[in-house]
Amino acid sequence: MAISTVLNFVYPPPPSVFTTAASVTIVASLAIVGLSEARGVHLQYSKFALAPNRKVPSRTGMLLFYSPAFLAGLASFLIFPDGDLRFLVLRSAISLHFFKRILEVLFIHKFSGRMGMNSMVVISLIYFLSTVSLIYSQHLSQGLPEPPVGLLYPGIALFLIGITGNLYHHILLSKLRKEGEGEYKIPKGGLFGWVICPHYLFEVIDFVGISFISQSVFSCSWTLATFFYLLGRSYASRRWYASKFEDFPGDVKALIPFIF
Repeated sequence: MAISTVLNFVYPPPPSVFTTAASVTIVASLAIVGLSEARGVHLQYSKFALAPNRKVPSRTGMLLFYSPAFLAGLASFLIFPDGDLRFLVLRSAISLHFFKRILEVLFIHKFSGRMGMNSMVVISLIYFLSTVSLIYSQHLSQGLPEPPVGLLYPGIALFLIGITGNLYHHILLSKLRKEGEGEYKIPKGGLFGWVICPHYLFEVIDFVGISFISQSVFSCSWTLATFFYLLGRSYASRRWYASKFEDFPGDVKALIPFIF
């Protein structure tokens, strides 16, 4: 009964060991990483970049986070020149997602420090392999009957809301300090009055949109994994701000307004 209900919303899982393993691995690994973040063991970037050595400049590291995944998205148009509307929209959305992140690194974010090389490699690999798995899983769904409940157009709407909200709050963060300044401030404006990481909230919405566009098992797994990780990272961020600023407002949540 439960499986038949789920299959109203997603394509049947393809008979692929690779995509099945990728779906399980991404959820398990990012859930563990998110729990580690909440417990105080952080990936070494942004305010948590405390590794004593083997560091790279933050701007360089961020570019290496996103560039391989973006190139994988672009390459998919050459590798899979044919495909239905859903496949075209999915590849366009994931490529735009990472292209936007690269533009933010180049023109919006302010950087003052460095990040751990190991964290840079791990995050870059996760983004790249997840993008490849997403596109390949969608390729395997070509020619299958559409799920009874079509979510393509709601997915496009959610993706656009997510990517726009994420960009807006990144711009607000960038205005808090000048290039090279290392001092953090309590963010204000937008949804920062409700949650300390609204840019994470909109990134989750972005990925929910992508999973609606795709309607594949792997896309849902990646979205769930992203939520688990950002849940832990936002909890750690709120705890960090509360420890650094005596005037941090106690009613500001971590990720979900009024809830968490």
